[in-house]
Amino acid sequence: MNRARYRLVALAALPFLLALAVDLILFAVLRDRLPDRLASQFNGSGGAPSDYSSPASWVTVDVGLSVALTVVWGAIAATADFTVRGARWAFGAGYAVAGLVGYLMAVVLDVNLDAVDGSEARLPLWHLAVGVGVGALAAGAGALLLRLAELPDAVPSPGPGLVEHLDLAESEVAGWARRAPSRTLCAVGCALLAAGGGLTYVYDWARAAAPLVSGVLTLLCSCAYVTVDRHGLTARPTVLPWPRVRIPLAEVDRAVSREVKALAEYGGWGYRVRPGRSGLILRSGEAIVVRRTGGREFAVTVSDSATAAALLNTLAEREAVRR
Repeated sequence: MNRARYRLVALAALPFLLALAVDLILFAVLRDRLPDRLASQFNGSGGAPSDYSSPASWVTVDVGLSVALTVVWGAIAATADFTVRGARWAFGAGYAVAGLVGYLMAVVLDVNLDAVDGSEARLPLWHLAVGVGVGALAAGAGALLLRLAELPDAVPSPGPGLVEHLDLAESEVAGWARRAPSRTLCAVGCALLAAGGGLTYVYDWARAAAPLVSGVLTLLCSCAYVTVDRHGLTARPTVLPWPRVRIPLAEVDRAVSREVKALAEYGGWGYRVRPGRSGLILRSGEAIVVRRTGGREFAVTVSDSATAAALLNTLAEREAVRR
């Protein structure tokens, strides 16, 4: 990475580290005024406590959550194309999340302050509205910093790619397979699990179910298994049989290997659909792009895509001759 990219990564990590520092300073200052049993989860009816934890657990959750979120937004800043509006929105969202999470963790200390026991604490729901406001202010600060920062040079649009073939004798049979992991989706999955853990700590399992389930599903789908063989091109999660995308040889017009940009071309990561094309986009970089007989394109980011494209072209032409 160049210097501009390193600065962006530092700016992306800044709000989470600042929020963590403020929370830990508050904890150090207020530690003697906190009960040994903190109210850590609150229900929605009056904000009464529903579960408790020790002060040490509060520190562990705060540090773990902050580190996980720092890793996620650091990965986004290290790979995103900031000439695209979506990347700038994602950057600002990091500041909003840092402001909201930092505020809520600090509020847990505030409502327990000077209580003999955590059962005396109450967390009114208006604190959530204040937290959203703090997140909005933080997002504005992030947007301002991004405007002042030096952005990396725009990556030029990739070319169409070359149509290659693999030399195979008529009687030869060949296949190709690769795993295609995504560090970004893995980081997002870990962050969702961390966020779910934080919500479980502050509220209850019911409110944490959505991020916890989303985190597990994201991790399960964060690595694809891509094959090219007599069945055509197949892409599915490594540990799951579904969802699966298969393009039969009869539907392959041509296949090429080229660079793709996740945000600029597909608007993000995962299974993406755009006018005239779709793709399993797990990162920016090398991908096999298949043009189907109907004119639509399908792309999947995977290493050694040149070999896969060449083999797919050869097998598709062999299938066309047989028909």
